[in-house]
Amino acid sequence: MTAEDVPSRRAPNRSWLFIPGDSEKKLAKAGGLAADALIFDLEDAVAPERKDAARELVPALLQDTPAAERRSEYWVRINPLDSGLALVDLAAIVEGAPDGVVLPKAEGPEDLLRLSDFLSALEVRAGLKEGEIDILPVATETPAACFRLGDYADLALPRLRGLSWGAEDLSAALGAATNRDASGDFAPAYRLVRSLTLLGAHAAGVEAVDTLHADFRDAEGLRASSSAARSEGFTGRLAIHPAQVEPINASFSPSAEEVDHARSVVAAFAAQPGAGTVGLDGKMLDRPHLKQAETVIAQAEAYGAA
Repeated sequence: MTAEDVPSRRAPNRSWLFIPGDSEKKLAKAGGLAADALIFDLEDAVAPERKDAARELVPALLQDTPAAERRSEYWVRINPLDSGLALVDLAAIVEGAPDGVVLPKAEGPEDLLRLSDFLSALEVRAGLKEGEIDILPVATETPAACFRLGDYADLALPRLRGLSWGAEDLSAALGAATNRDASGDFAPAYRLVRSLTLLGAHAAGVEAVDTLHADFRDAEGLRASSSAARSEGFTGRLAIHPAQVEPINASFSPSAEEVDHARSVVAAFAAQPGAGTVGLDGKMLDRPHLKQAETVIAQAEAYGAA
């Protein structure tokens, strides 16, 4: 499946903010948050003895906030498919019509097909349109899963919204003392996995979602790493604290200078209809530059940055 095969969607989500599903206080603030997507967590952020409570609170929030009233997209991270809890999670949340489901510890495309089948049955039961709920896998949390990142391009699953990655579960699976090198950057294995996630997402024509910045007090580091991620081709990133949303949204939005340049590129091609290349500011530009400029303008309009 290529980007041309993927159904047209809104601009990619820049910020994906996790919210513990068992916290009434944090869930109550969801409607006022500026994240593009909120992920109500039923997995790692919830202790085993609190999962039943989360399974009541999150569906209630979904039911009380119809899609038309949601400022952000509402997603739910369920427990892994092999945990014995995933079907219970899905049965609880689907009737509330979340925008999507985050699947942790996905081993490969087969897991997404299995999840999609579950969702289809539950959507029909709930009176929803089949295929309405999207899927975002965290696709690198086991060593075997990392070798499957290129396979998502052949999946042809319209529900697949993007690919994300995580270093914490992977480092635990590897028995690593740390996932960082002496400089504080990700160690080589994790940089490799990050790059493969980026390539796999673009090969599949879906959003490439970078992992979280663990220190929520480090706004400067978050902005720098988010800007670098966008320049590499990531479309957004995960967040663990509301304070991270604004820096992420700003970093993944086109700047005023980028928008001005993009408009100049579009105008240059419009002035020479049918031309394959045009000159602008002493540089030769071809059709890929036009496509990139159009994407920048569309994103700026969608994010209110135009």
